[in-house]
Amino acid sequence: MQQFDVLIIGSGLAGLTVALRTAAHKKVCLVSKRSINDSASNWAQGGIAAVLNDDDAIENHIQDTLVAGAGLCDEAVTKMVAEHAKQGVEWLIEQGVGFTREQDNSGYHLTREGGHSHRRIIHAADATGHAVQITLSEKVKQHPNITVMENHIAVDLITTKKLAKGKATKIETVGSNTDGNACLGAYVLDNSTGKVITIAAQNTILATGGAGKVYLYTTNPDVSTGDGMAMAWRAGCRLANMEFVQFHPTCLYHPHAKSFLISEAVRGEGGLLKLPDGSRFMPEHDLREELAPRDVVARAIDFEMKKRGIDCVYLDITDKPLVFIQEHFPNIYKRCLELGIDISKQPIPVVPAAHYTCGGVMTDAQGRTDITNLYAIGETACTGLHGANRLASNSLLECLVFGQAAATDILSQPVKTSPQLPYWDESRVTDADEEVLITHTWDELRRFMWNYVGIVRTDKRLSRALHRIHMLRDEVN
Repeated sequence: MQQFDVLIIGSGLAGLTVALRTAAHKKVCLVSKRSINDSASNWAQGGIAAVLNDDDAIENHIQDTLVAGAGLCDEAVTKMVAEHAKQGVEWLIEQGVGFTREQDNSGYHLTREGGHSHRRIIHAADATGHAVQITLSEKVKQHPNITVMENHIAVDLITTKKLAKGKATKIETVGSNTDGNACLGAYVLDNSTGKVITIAAQNTILATGGAGKVYLYTTNPDVSTGDGMAMAWRAGCRLANMEFVQFHPTCLYHPHAKSFLISEAVRGEGGLLKLPDGSRFMPEHDLREELAPRDVVARAIDFEMKKRGIDCVYLDITDKPLVFIQEHFPNIYKRCLELGIDISKQPIPVVPAAHYTCGGVMTDAQGRTDITNLYAIGETACTGLHGANRLASNSLLECLVFGQAAATDILSQPVKTSPQLPYWDESRVTDADEEVLITHTWDELRRFMWNYVGIVRTDKRLSRALHRIHMLRDEVN
């Protein structure tokens, strides 16, 4: 058994933030399913929303978030996040993240994205997530108090209720949990050996990202399979708002491009959505046109595609000079050019794709869950910030603010002792199906989730999906 003060499951911005903010005083273990940089944060293009100049106001950011969330955001949480946004950005700058500056070097360049009333998105060209991920992961790997376990998969949480099985178990706990259930660590599979190791921790943080890979078409990396949500649910945590899956309006439509996102900022800088004949359609769907929130634009594209029987629509930014495109969207320009699309001369074929899980493990304002000593932050969590639809560039921001809040709460706690935990019971594991059967089941699930639980849902479609889920479960069992 290995013992740590803090166990962090997940290596995106949420997990990295907690690791760096606690490591000066705590012994930290960070577990990553693949490499430390294989996360959804690393794929994020747009930027981080924060009020950074006098032309904007925190109240504007709050209001934009509430409007995008369709009235289902927690106003107190939204206010907290907006008020701490600037502090989070300043911390990233202190860590060495190189955000894009104005041409005259007068300050940082701020762009605008759908749903925002002002320019408030600080970014690193069109690869903000990558810049943040690489900077912080290097610091994590170099920190003497942080142990990084790459290619390790968290299998299950260890809790007092699971261990006790009806017997009294004495354990020191901190938090508001009243049913006596506390998290003591996790069982983690070492992919290199095939063995499950036991990790004991005074505090465990789920920062495993979302569940976009349950859909056939998604902008998410392969690791986004909802592991943290599932483990929390099995342990007894409440999940909320899982029906609110955000579909990004503009994923590149190309047979050789896998999950390549075309940033919201392309529309923020003047890109227009068009039909194959070159005519626009967003003015017919919303007064905000291309700058409407993501759910509105995604539904509009889905409607036009189904109505007209077309495979995609087009995002046109050809009115901008080549130098502007290369400066603001270097990675998008390069990737599209590799696929034979010169976005300075040709419109970009795009389709909606599953992008962000707005729901997740219910937490309070410090990231604490229903189980004592267990936290959930980032896309894994349902904090109340996003409501029914996340505002663009609020995701990395949420990781920063709640990462700091969770770290502060952990550091404020008295030192606890970790009990001796049992080793993983191999008898709990049944022989796995052949790989071909597992792959087929996974593929079937993703296909009917896309067809029946996608952008537009009906009772009939949902009923069909539920029926097929029951069939798959029976086959697996």
